[in-house]
Amino acid sequence: MDTRQIHREDLKPGECLCDHCSAKCCKYFALPIDTPKTREEFDYLRWYLLHDQATAFVEDGSWYLLVHTVCKHLRPDNRCGIYNERPQVCREYSTTNCEYEDDWVYERYFETPEQVDEYVEAVLPPKRRHTFRGRRPPLLPIIG
Repeated sequence: MDTRQIHREDLKPGECLCDHCSAKCCKYFALPIDTPKTREEFDYLRWYLLHDQATAFVEDGSWYLLVHTVCKHLRPDNRCGIYNERPQVCREYSTTNCEYEDDWVYERYFETPEQVDEYVEAVLPPKRRHTFRGRRPPLLPIIG
């Protein structure tokens, strides 16, 4: 059995790329999120990543929450079980720019809350430490 992946440019006229694909587009969804700028906003990002199957990435300067989950209508042959009734977002999706080739690279990719912490420490100013001491009292006058 030949397990080599066919290249896009090698498709025969009328042949569909989806016939050779692992259906990556049906195994996740990504939602745009506001660019985090404060520690509190990055803490929300950390919270997302505390959930199973969630990651985050940055692409072309935009931030996304990525949820790795399989569409409930994806059949074992990696084809759509509701193709004729599929949602509009699926109808508009094209194989022209799909992720078939497996060579996707993001500007930034976060899989764990710890990675977010490291990123925050690298890009935000140091966190002010809380102290239990009061303000320094004024100096006493010099008596001479």
